[in-house]
Amino acid sequence: MDPDLVDDELARRIAFVLEVDKLKEIERRTHVLVSGRRENTAEHSWHVALMATVLHPYANEKVDLLHTIKMLLVHDIVEIDAGDTFAYADQSNKADDEAAAATRLFGLLPDAQRDELRALWEEFDARATPESRFANAMDRLMPALHNYYGGGGTWREHSVTRAQVDVRLSPIGEGSESLWRWLQPLLDEAALRGDIGVA
Repeated sequence: MDPDLVDDELARRIAFVLEVDKLKEIERRTHVLVSGRRENTAEHSWHVALMATVLHPYANEKVDLLHTIKMLLVHDIVEIDAGDTFAYADQSNKADDEAAAATRLFGLLPDAQRDELRALWEEFDARATPESRFANAMDRLMPALHNYYGGGGTWREHSVTRAQVDVRLSPIGEGSESLWRWLQPLLDEAALRGDIGVA
C-alpha cells in the first residue's frame, strides 16, 4: 500500500477520534444515579453498549452482538453538532440537523470507514434489523431506569405523562418483549408515586 495513503488515512482516523472526544461535553437531560449530575453522551453510549453486552440474551431475535455494540457506540455521535434533543420535546428539526452532523462527522474518516459508520447510524434510526431493534431497546431502557431509580428524574422535572412514556418506550418491545414486560410494573409504580403524570 502507498505509504502516503496510509499516512493520510491514519491522519483522518485520528482526526475523527479526537473530534468525537467532544461527546464527553454534550450534556443530556438524564441524571446519573449516584451524584444526580447530568450524564454526558459519551457516558450514555458506553452504558448502552455495555447493557447490550449483558442483556442480549433477552433480545427477541438472535443478534450479532459486535454489530449491535458498534451501532450503539456511533448512534449519538451526531449530538456533537446537533446537540441532545430531549426525548419528550419537539423533534421537528432533529432529522435534518442530525443528517448534516452525520455528513460532517463521518466525513472525517476515510471513505470506506465513513460509509460503514454512517450505515450503522442510519440502521439504528431505521429499526429494520434485529440488531437495530435491540439497540433501540437499550437506548430507551437506560433513561427509563435512570428515571425510575432516580426518583422520577426528567419525568418528574418535565411533567411527562404515562401516555408519553408509553409512546417513547414502546420500541423496547420491538427489541425485547421480555424487557418490555419486566419494565411495566416499574412504570406502574412510577405513576403511582407521582413520578409520571396520569394525564
